[in-house]
Amino acid sequence: MVSINNVSVLFGGFALLDSVSFLINKRDRIGLTGKNGAGKSTLLKIIAGEQEPTSGNVSCPGGLKIGYLPQVVVYAEGRSIRDEAGQAFNDIRELNEEIARLQTELSEREDYESDAYMKLIERLNQQAEQVHIRGGDNVEGEIEVVLKGLGFRREDLDRPCEEFSGGWRMRVELAKVLLARPDLFLLDEPTNHLDIESITWLESFLQGYPGAVMLVSHDRAFLDNITTRTVEISLGKIHDYRVPYTRFTELRRERIEQQRRAYENQQKQIKDTEEFIERFRYKPSKSIQVQSRIKQLDKLERIEVEQEDTRHVHVHFQPAARAGDIVVLCRGITKAYGDHVVLRDVDAEILRGEKVAFVGRNGEGKTTLVRVITGQLQHEGTVRLGHNVRVGYFAQNQADLLDPSLSVFETVDRVAVGKIREKLRDILGAFLFPGEDVDKKVKVLSGGERSRLAMVKLLLEPYNLLILDEPTNHLDLRTKEILKEALKSFEGTVIIVSHDRDFLSGLAGKVYEFAGKRLKEYLGGITDFLETKKVECFREYEQAHPDRATPHAKETFPRSFEERKQRAREIKRAENRVKQLEENIAAIEKDIDRMSRQISDGDELAGLIWEHSAASARLKESMDEWTRENEILETLKNKI
Repeated sequence: MVSINNVSVLFGGFALLDSVSFLINKRDRIGLTGKNGAGKSTLLKIIAGEQEPTSGNVSCPGGLKIGYLPQVVVYAEGRSIRDEAGQAFNDIRELNEEIARLQTELSEREDYESDAYMKLIERLNQQAEQVHIRGGDNVEGEIEVVLKGLGFRREDLDRPCEEFSGGWRMRVELAKVLLARPDLFLLDEPTNHLDIESITWLESFLQGYPGAVMLVSHDRAFLDNITTRTVEISLGKIHDYRVPYTRFTELRRERIEQQRRAYENQQKQIKDTEEFIERFRYKPSKSIQVQSRIKQLDKLERIEVEQEDTRHVHVHFQPAARAGDIVVLCRGITKAYGDHVVLRDVDAEILRGEKVAFVGRNGEGKTTLVRVITGQLQHEGTVRLGHNVRVGYFAQNQADLLDPSLSVFETVDRVAVGKIREKLRDILGAFLFPGEDVDKKVKVLSGGERSRLAMVKLLLEPYNLLILDEPTNHLDLRTKEILKEALKSFEGTVIIVSHDRDFLSGLAGKVYEFAGKRLKEYLGGITDFLETKKVECFREYEQAHPDRATPHAKETFPRSFEERKQRAREIKRAENRVKQLEENIAAIEKDIDRMSRQISDGDELAGLIWEHSAASARLKESMDEWTRENEILETLKNKI
């Protein structure tokens, strides 16, 4: 469908892309990958026709429609969200205008039997069919479906675009690309401004789309769920794998290892050849052989190995003093901005060693609660940090707090203590500050580079509570893995605001969902949370559509073997959650009994009474959660 032919992009003497060639087929699902600066965005721009290559070309059939979403967009002004998204249907408006013109011309003619009249009728029918195929019969419905799928509420659709942040306006740009229904999607980091629910919706949309998709993303789960082919740019060349991203990483490791062995063999061959030339250079009897070896060396294509691909850096957060059992306790938190209530009567409790994910749609209060916990916002209700808690906070604007006069290395060198100082350059390299980049001044760094530097600085200071608000926004996949491993081995407590499912998977053991100004706690990881949400959504659907249930629903659901297996898995997970809650309840009751005896003995009354109160509240929440989970379990069992 699209052919990229010997495309090269040169900057001075450096080849960003070097004679790159490959095909994009009609139903391809391609993940374009490579380290930062490898040329991914440049290649997308060239395919989209936004940039000309130094040499080579891109060929595609006439009439092929490409939908391109860049990372940076100049936003239009003066329209509502609905009207701006509707710009995707300009082609339908043009078709309707031509249909109206044809109808007018036909009404004015009387040569009903002529060839010209019949050609007008044929043209009219063709254009009417195009409008139907394009979805012109239900433009408003399509606009609402896509905008709601990307997180907008119905009441938002008629508000001016200018009232929304850049992240929300980027969603409108994505909606325009999706609604245009192109033959080929080119998407550069489409999930950067989406929450988990919107990412899931976008996955479903792209999985069922009849055209081709080529995308750049640092979201491993998103890549694995959509792509079936991975194209890597490395050292200016293309490596094409007919597998999803995770399988690609395994094959890539094998390729790099083979490349390394080939490089070592070639180096030995070069060394032996050079020694032969040097040894016999001045012997007339060997002159022919020497000249032959010299020509061999001149013609030899040197193998390169990308050193960064094979380097492994293990990073650990600095140890800190042990905190109390209860690290954060929130009771009755309410926060409003004027008449707009963001949080209402919210309770939360985070214990030492827990790794907690804050998830939910944008604007539901995740960052607001984080700022309440860190003492940056006034609010109603009570927030208490436990004994000896030291907070390390990575905010979305953390980069603005760095000293612009310092270099990258000086910024981290001033906070690092102990043996970690020996690994500073390795750590900076892992966070995409290689070689001489460590000598750059902070004031010349981009926003993404400053964010990465702020994360490195956080790594080097001793905290026992880390609060990270969207920490992966400017990290590539390899760097995210390094950060994730560091957090998994961190012995303190972690609160993470993130929409990155792969990053949260295996890291967060408890999830707080923000929705409707309230908080709901889910025990278990992000995978359990998403599976529970599916169960809840199905139950809500049944309640909203009782007319679609049959009198024999219990006997007929589930119908297939696969559905029965899935239901059995859901029951097993629900039983495990109930069992875990029962164990938690028993442990809390034991703690309450112990504290009650100590209080009766008069030991450290002030602290004990506060802990006793907190434990009692925790017991009530666990009992309520146990009741809800039992209801879910019974519902699932009744549907076998």
